[in-house]
Amino acid sequence: MVLDVSSPVELTFSEIEKARTRLQGYASLTPLLNYPVLDEQVNGRVFIKAENLQRTGSFKFRGAFNRLSLIPQEQRPSGVVACSSGNHAQGVAAAAKILGFPAVIVMPEDAPQLKIQRTKALGAEVVLYDRESEDREAIARGLCEERGATFIHPYNDSGVIVGQGTTGLEIAEQCEVLGVTPDVLISCTGGGGLTSGIALALEDKLPECQIYTAEPAGFDDYARSLEAGTRVRNAALGGSVCDAVLTEMPGDKGFSVLSRRHAKGLCVTDDEAMNAVAFAYFELKLVVEPGAAVALASVLSGKIDLAGKTAVITISGGNVDPAIFERALKQYSAEKAPA
Repeated sequence: MVLDVSSPVELTFSEIEKARTRLQGYASLTPLLNYPVLDEQVNGRVFIKAENLQRTGSFKFRGAFNRLSLIPQEQRPSGVVACSSGNHAQGVAAAAKILGFPAVIVMPEDAPQLKIQRTKALGAEVVLYDRESEDREAIARGLCEERGATFIHPYNDSGVIVGQGTTGLEIAEQCEVLGVTPDVLISCTGGGGLTSGIALALEDKLPECQIYTAEPAGFDDYARSLEAGTRVRNAALGGSVCDAVLTEMPGDKGFSVLSRRHAKGLCVTDDEAMNAVAFAYFELKLVVEPGAAVALASVLSGKIDLAGKTAVITISGGNVDPAIFERALKQYSAEKAPA
């Protein structure tokens, strides 16, 4: 039995607009930021959509709240179940708390302790599992069957994707106010919920904008899938510092959108992601987690030439483990220190 990831909405621009209405008063309108120090590095213009400043510290609240809002009142007492390494967990937990029904989150034992603690603090029950030896979907399936709960997939659910798509709607409107027409959009990508949601929004608003996924090395399933024209898997399930964007393979719903939009893929190393975490802190005054820094890392490491171009990149979350953050800052400071 495969977990049911059906959703009562379709992947359309109008559903993104409806999602924004549902999110009003709950989600934050995050800023679109521009920094001369970054523009100078790339000899172009870069605008950052700062979703690390979103409620619960990542974009995940958008999709979670929208999807949970679609659950009929009579089903809400049975609650929801989700699988997540942390950001989707917190988004679902916060949305469930606001809407008044129980949530159980299946989280890997090696998830950052900060994310586990925050998820519990938001009122959710946390069930831990071993990423290498246990099947999280089997655990979630058992919980759903036992409790009659609704499963909330982190990225392969239309209700979640259109919720994330409100990020793209905001980007398009903010660019219009600024008088900016971006040539490219680079988005941190795991399963593809955020990137495909943004791509869907921009398909209507900025159809000429080239979409790029950004992923960590060894977990570039989206880049390889887009190149192959079919979904492919990652060989490993864990092992990167970029925990927020480690998924087995692209979701079919998001992949269909990104394939249609002729998206391309970028890939960075863990060291490049950690460098971007530190750069964001020292130069941009933003707190970013490694997985949420891969789009910034792709720009800083020259994986894409932005000379003379205008780009929008996402910083998708700021829930960084303190020890990882300290390591990134020390590594960056050591490299910048005079010989």
